[in-house]
Amino acid sequence: MIPPISARDLAPGDEKSAAIDLAAFEFIRIRSVYDPLFEEAYGHLWAEFGPKDELELREALDQRFRRAPEMLYEMWVVRRDGEFLAVRDHTAVPTADHSHAIVHLSHVLVAPAARRTGLTGWLRALPIAAARECLAQHGAAPGAHITLVAEMEYPQADDPPRMIRLQAYEKAGFRKIDPGLVRYHQPDFRAPAAIDASGGARPLPFQLIVRRVGREHERVITGGETRQLVQALYAIYGPQFRAADLAHPLLSLENYPYDTAMIPLLPPTQC
Repeated sequence: MIPPISARDLAPGDEKSAAIDLAAFEFIRIRSVYDPLFEEAYGHLWAEFGPKDELELREALDQRFRRAPEMLYEMWVVRRDGEFLAVRDHTAVPTADHSHAIVHLSHVLVAPAARRTGLTGWLRALPIAAARECLAQHGAAPGAHITLVAEMEYPQADDPPRMIRLQAYEKAGFRKIDPGLVRYHQPDFRAPAAIDASGGARPLPFQLIVRRVGREHERVITGGETRQLVQALYAIYGPQFRAADLAHPLLSLENYPYDTAMIPLLPPTQC
């Protein structure tokens, strides 16, 4: 199928992706662990992110799929002539007043053969379709905001692959919420037995990279909107974790900036 997005949905720095012919690729959407392609897609993700404790267990994703229409979780696999090229997954969730859809960009993996082809730009835009569907399901008014948010590693000059990932998002027009003011942590994805054996949960520090669709030119975000984003991420994660693990002090929003504070939006590679 052709994904339900258009060139207008591409990020400002991804406009060159509009030149590629999407009909040359096979886009397949997955919304259940029982989809025939789920195991293949999950296998690719696990090989890349599982060893780093950055991917949920299969059971957690099964639970997340089942939370629709409360929130919309999906995977997309891209193939060409039957050959695997890419996989991404994301979750769209509306705010309580349905005025805003927040999409958590979980993972994206592109095979070497598909890199630097323009395909990645479309993978960055795909979550917008999930946001629109989520808003429609909840009766949101036209003009509701959409924000794409990703948890990404901090810049590290001696880690070239990491810097390439951050540079790609920076060139596309994504910005990061000033980590000097917002010290975000991802919950510990390890199995409960592993967490207990190590003496307790160990949340991982990440910087928050955002694309506020239609507002990419803005260079500040309020403390209130930042809290909305983080609360959405933790709401997506919540059911898969034990209460004690989520109660870790590093996951508290208590020290986040107050609602009317203006927080700089910085280039993702800025240290």
